Amino acid sequence: MKSFLQDLAQQRWDDHRYYHHSRINQSLHLVSALCFIAAYGLLFTDPASAALLAWGVSMTTRQSGHFFFEPKGYDTVNRATHEHKEDIKVGYNLRRKVVLMAVWALIPLVLWLAPSFGGLTEPAADFKGFLHALGMAWLCLGVAGLVFRVGQLTVQQSLGVGLVWAFKIITDPFHDVALYWRAPGYLLRGELIDPMDHARRG
Repeated sequence: MKSFLQDLAQQRWDDHRYYHHSRINQSLHLVSALCFIAAYGLLFTDPASAALLAWGVSMTTRQSGHFFFEPKGYDTVNRATHEHKEDIKVGYNLRRKVVLMAVWALIPLVLWLAPSFGGLTEPAADFKGFLHALGMAWLCLGVAGLVFRVGQLTVQQSLGVGLVWAFKIITDPFHDVALYWRAPGYLLRGELIDPMDHARRG
C-alpha cells in the first residue's frame, strides 16, 4: 500500500508539473473536475446522462485546455522538451488523446447512420432515445479507454503502474478541485502562466 501511494503521488506530481502550466488550462480542469464529480453522482441513477455530461462537458473542457492553451515549447521549469514529456507520459499523451477524441467524435455519426450500432442496441425511437444510446456508447468508450491503457501499461511496464494510473484517473476530479480552485483568481489577475515556483524547488 505504501508503494502504491508513493507511485500515485509521483504520477500526480509529474502530471501537474509537466502538463498544467497554463492558468487557463488549470481553470478548465477545475470546471471539468466539478462536472466529473456531478457525473459520478449521476452514474448511480442515470448512467447515460452521466456519460453525456462527462464526455460532452468534462472531457471537452479538459482536453481543450491541453490542446489549445498548454505551452508546447521547451519547459524551462523541468528542463525538458515537449517531445520528451510526450514520450514519458504514463497516461494518454496528446497523440493518444487525438485518437481517443476522434473515436468519441465519430460515435454520434455512426449511431446516427446505423441506429442499431451493428445490432448491439435497439434503434432509438426519438431524439431522447438517441441521446440515451449515445450516452451509453460514450460510457462504454470511457471504460474501454481505461481498460485498454491499463493493458498497454501492463505490457510496457507493469500491472502495478497500470492500476496506479487507473486509480489516479478515476480520482483526478477530486484532486484537481483541491489543486486548481485558485486558478480562476490568478487568471482574473492577468496571470496566464503558473510560475511553478513549487516545481522549481521540487
